[in-house]
Amino acid sequence: MQLALGFLERVWGPQHELDAIDELMTEDYSIVSGGTLIEGRNAFKEWVREFQRVLPQARTVNQEIFANATGDLVVSRWICTGSNNGIFGLPPDGRLVSFTGISIWKVRDQRLSECWVERSALELYKELSALA
Repeated sequence: MQLALGFLERVWGPQHELDAIDELMTEDYSIVSGGTLIEGRNAFKEWVREFQRVLPQARTVNQEIFANATGDLVVSRWICTGSNNGIFGLPPDGRLVSFTGISIWKVRDQRLSECWVERSALELYKELSALA
Protein backbone atom coordinates (compact mmCIF):
# COMPACT_ATOMS: atom_id res chain seq x y z
CA MET A 1 0.00 0.00 0.00
CA GLN A 2 2.90 2.34 0.69
CA LEU A 3 3.90 2.32 -3.00
CA ALA A 4 0.44 3.44 -4.09
CA LEU A 5 0.22 6.06 -1.35
CA GLY A 6 3.68 7.33 -2.27
CA PHE A 7 2.63 7.55 -5.90
CA LEU A 8 -0.51 9.54 -5.07
CA GLU A 9 1.34 11.86 -2.71
CA ARG A 10 4.44 12.47 -4.81
CA VAL A 11 3.18 12.38 -8.41
CA TRP A 12 -0.38 13.64 -7.91
CA GLY A 13 0.29 15.77 -4.83
CA PRO A 14 1.20 19.46 -5.00
CA GLN A 15 4.86 18.69 -5.82
CA HIS A 16 4.11 16.77 -9.05
CA GLU A 17 7.38 14.81 -8.70
CA LEU A 18 7.48 13.12 -12.09
CA ASP A 19 10.91 11.66 -11.30
CA ALA A 20 9.22 9.57 -8.59
CA ILE A 21 7.69 7.52 -11.43
CA ASP A 22 11.15 6.07 -12.14
CA GLU A 23 11.47 5.03 -8.52
CA LEU A 24 7.96 3.67 -7.98
CA MET A 25 7.06 2.03 -11.30
CA THR A 26 8.55 -0.85 -13.28
CA GLU A 27 10.06 0.08 -16.63
CA ASP A 28 7.26 -1.81 -18.42
CA TYR A 29 4.52 -0.16 -16.30
CA SER A 30 1.15 -0.07 -18.01
CA ILE A 31 -2.07 1.69 -17.15
CA VAL A 32 -5.56 1.67 -18.60
CA SER A 33 -7.30 4.97 -17.86
CA GLY A 34 -10.39 6.30 -19.56
CA GLY A 35 -10.27 3.36 -21.95
CA THR A 36 -6.76 4.28 -23.09
CA LEU A 37 -3.79 1.94 -22.66
CA ILE A 38 -0.50 3.63 -21.87
CA GLU A 39 2.48 1.26 -22.03
CA GLY A 40 5.91 1.95 -20.59
CA ARG A 41 7.13 4.20 -17.81
CA ASN A 42 8.27 6.98 -20.17
CA ALA A 43 4.96 7.01 -22.05
CA PHE A 44 3.19 7.22 -18.71
CA LYS A 45 5.32 10.22 -17.70
CA GLU A 46 4.31 12.01 -20.90
CA TRP A 47 0.65 11.17 -20.25
CA VAL A 48 0.93 12.60 -16.71
CA ARG A 49 2.59 15.79 -18.06
CA GLU A 50 -0.27 16.28 -20.52
CA PHE A 51 -2.91 15.55 -17.88
CA GLN A 52 -1.31 18.09 -15.55
CA ARG A 53 -1.26 20.62 -18.41
CA VAL A 54 -5.03 20.34 -18.98
CA LEU A 55 -5.73 20.12 -15.24
CA PRO A 56 -3.20 22.48 -13.58
CA GLN A 57 -2.75 22.17 -9.86
CA ALA A 58 -4.14 18.63 -10.17
CA ARG A 59 -4.12 16.95 -6.80
CA THR A 60 -5.30 13.43 -6.08
CA VAL A 61 -6.00 12.52 -2.47
CA ASN A 62 -6.54 8.98 -1.25
CA GLN A 63 -9.88 8.40 0.47
CA GLU A 64 -9.51 4.69 1.22
CA ILE A 65 -6.91 2.05 0.40
CA PHE A 66 -6.54 -1.68 0.92
CA ALA A 67 -4.51 -4.61 -0.40
CA ASN A 68 -4.99 -8.33 -0.81
CA ALA A 69 -3.33 -10.75 1.63
CA THR A 70 -0.15 -11.09 -0.44
CA GLY A 71 0.14 -7.35 -1.10
CA ASP A 72 0.46 -7.75 -4.86
CA LEU A 73 -2.89 -6.03 -5.56
CA VAL A 74 -3.73 -2.62 -4.10
CA VAL A 75 -6.99 -0.71 -4.49
CA SER A 76 -7.43 3.00 -3.80
CA ARG A 77 -10.53 5.18 -3.88
CA TRP A 78 -9.51 8.80 -4.45
CA ILE A 79 -10.67 12.30 -5.33
CA CYS A 80 -8.89 14.53 -7.85
CA THR A 81 -9.20 18.32 -8.07
CA GLY A 82 -7.64 20.91 -10.33
CA SER A 83 -8.32 23.86 -12.63
CA ASN A 84 -9.89 23.32 -16.05
CA ASN A 85 -7.34 24.20 -18.72
CA GLY A 86 -8.98 22.25 -21.54
CA ILE A 87 -9.64 18.87 -19.96
CA PHE A 88 -11.61 16.58 -22.32
CA GLY A 89 -10.98 19.07 -25.12
CA LEU A 90 -13.34 21.63 -23.59
CA PRO A 91 -12.54 25.34 -23.60
CA PRO A 92 -10.16 26.25 -20.77
CA ASP A 93 -11.90 28.48 -18.23
CA GLY A 94 -9.89 27.97 -15.04
CA ARG A 95 -12.86 26.63 -13.09
CA LEU A 96 -12.12 24.28 -10.23
CA VAL A 97 -13.13 20.74 -11.13
CA SER A 98 -13.34 17.63 -9.01
CA PHE A 99 -13.94 13.97 -9.76
CA THR A 100 -13.60 10.65 -8.00
CA GLY A 101 -12.06 7.39 -9.08
CA ILE A 102 -10.77 3.97 -8.19
CA SER A 103 -7.34 2.61 -9.08
CA ILE A 104 -6.27 -1.02 -8.93
CA TRP A 105 -2.50 -1.53 -8.94
CA LYS A 106 -0.49 -4.69 -9.43
CA VAL A 107 2.82 -4.84 -7.54
CA ARG A 108 5.84 -6.72 -8.89
CA ASP A 109 9.41 -6.63 -7.62
CA GLN A 110 8.45 -4.01 -5.02
CA ARG A 111 7.25 -1.57 -7.68
CA LEU A 112 3.92 -0.72 -9.24
CA SER A 113 3.72 -2.66 -12.52
CA GLU A 114 0.14 -2.28 -13.79
CA CYS A 115 -2.87 -0.10 -13.07
CA TRP A 116 -6.51 0.05 -14.05
CA VAL A 117 -8.38 3.30 -13.37
CA GLU A 118 -12.11 3.95 -13.34
CA ARG A 119 -13.06 7.57 -12.82
CA SER A 120 -16.25 9.62 -12.72
CA ALA A 121 -15.13 11.56 -15.79
CA LEU A 122 -18.45 11.26 -17.64
CA GLU A 123 -20.23 13.23 -14.93
CA LEU A 124 -17.45 15.83 -14.96
CA TYR A 125 -17.59 16.09 -18.76
CA LYS A 126 -21.37 16.60 -18.67
CA GLU A 127 -21.02 19.29 -16.01
CA LEU A 128 -18.29 21.17 -17.87
CA SER A 129 -19.88 20.86 -21.32
CA ALA A 130 -23.27 22.04 -20.01
CA LEU A 131 -21.64 25.15 -18.60
CA ALA A 132 -19.33 25.78 -21.57
